[in-house]
Amino acid sequence: MAANDQSLAHSTTESSLQESGTPRFKVLVSDKLGQDGLDVLTAADDVDLDVRTGMSADELLEAIGAYDGLVIRSGTDVTAQVLAAASNLKVVGRAGVGVDNVDLDAATRRGVIVMNTPAANTIATAEHAFALMISASRNIAAAHVSLVAGRWQRSDFTGWELKGKTLGVIGYGRIGRALAERAQAFEMSVKAYDPFVSERVARESRVELVELEELLAASDYISLHTSLSEQTRHLINADSIALMKPSAILINAARGGLVDAGAVASALDEGRLRGVAVDVFETEPPGLDNPLIGHVGVTHTPHLGASTAEAQRSVAIDVAQQVIDALRGTRITNSVNLALPSNLDYARVNRFIDLAAKVGRLQNAMADAPIEHIELELYADDAEDLMRPVAAGILKGVLESALPDSVNYVNAPLLAQDRGLKIARSVGLGKADYRNQIICRANWGDGLRTVSGVVFGDEQARIVQISDYRLEADPQGTVLLMLNDDVPGVIGAVGGVLGDHGINIGEWRLGRNVERTEALSFINLDTDPEGELVDSLRALAPVRKAVVLKL
Repeated sequence: MAANDQSLAHSTTESSLQESGTPRFKVLVSDKLGQDGLDVLTAADDVDLDVRTGMSADELLEAIGAYDGLVIRSGTDVTAQVLAAASNLKVVGRAGVGVDNVDLDAATRRGVIVMNTPAANTIATAEHAFALMISASRNIAAAHVSLVAGRWQRSDFTGWELKGKTLGVIGYGRIGRALAERAQAFEMSVKAYDPFVSERVARESRVELVELEELLAASDYISLHTSLSEQTRHLINADSIALMKPSAILINAARGGLVDAGAVASALDEGRLRGVAVDVFETEPPGLDNPLIGHVGVTHTPHLGASTAEAQRSVAIDVAQQVIDALRGTRITNSVNLALPSNLDYARVNRFIDLAAKVGRLQNAMADAPIEHIELELYADDAEDLMRPVAAGILKGVLESALPDSVNYVNAPLLAQDRGLKIARSVGLGKADYRNQIICRANWGDGLRTVSGVVFGDEQARIVQISDYRLEADPQGTVLLMLNDDVPGVIGAVGGVLGDHGINIGEWRLGRNVERTEALSFINLDTDPEGELVDSLRALAPVRKAVVLKL
């Protein structure tokens, strides 16, 4: 990105600049974080770090306004009220997977990036879920307690083998896939339910993708690995338990709220479930009134899924580096409210969304009325991965003249929705003029304009079409856009006006319509013109439209 463009992380305010002009960022760590992560933050020469764990909600509200970045675990609730008070906040980094303690809608509307560290504790959580499954199958916890009490009751603890059984995985993300791999090593068959996973992914990992009802009915073991939302809260309830085998064992190492504890306890009491193994609870720590605590059919641990030395170190380092990168605007990883593809080079993604924002600015600058509807078409080998960030870039470009201080790549889609600005997106299926091409059609009233840009060689961005005019223009710096009659003397007259105003031309790109009756000029200027320049150009008889904008 150009140095004067708003980065993905946000521009830095003047108050956060050092004397040298280098931005400085204040970061608050409000929950316990591994020393390795603190060391990463401390070593960053542009970060001022404060560690204040155990803050009350009121203390956080009072303090948060001073910080650019916030690092949390599960102990800090980042509510809408906190976000409203966080006038400088640009990024929230969650050391761990779950972000249900962050108001994502409020964060997105305020343009605050929320990121987690889903990969750092994948192995630890998958191994713990597998350990719970084995423990529940072989009654390990109960047998241990019995032996410690001086009893030798081998016949009371007859277990079940995993070999030949069916594991049902609800939520087939990183942890679900890691668990499936381990189950297959124990010669289990695996079924998975995840509406966001393709058949191709399931085939490649030798897993059968099925509907939830089929998974519940066919599985001997059911392990939960989905996120908690209003749609998934109490996913395991009396109705879903009624679909399960009475011999089934339920494992939950994801989120306590996925399970209706009362319904599960009743099913155990009535012999409609064989066993349950849980690492997480709806309220943590759970009260003694939780019906699963101490139940003879339950194996439980105190939220130990990510509690390995390796995972804690990785989580701390990952979240610290991600927050630093986001504040600097160099890379955004694992954002949960900014859809950047994790499997692509960030520099490539950044070039596309930067070009998209410039296409949006061009559309807004040239529109004859407020834009009501946008059609976005994207041609690239990785178009499906790039589509959402490119769409966010287009919307940011369209909106930023009206909302210069409040719109960014995070909140642009929501702000557009609030204003009734609609966008239709499609991956180009036909043959495009170029590879890596963005085609944007803006509609207003009875008007329509197409603007198209291309990333050449994964390096150079160019505007190649505006309306019916074909050209190859560099979308950088201050640009004069001009529509005029295609008659002799226009270039000389325009050059004379620019010269009279002391404006030097860096580059002049010209496109003509098919009939050669009109021309469109894309002129890169070396300096910013005064307001009178545009009026002088519009006074020229052949000039129909003249607009100056910054790209």
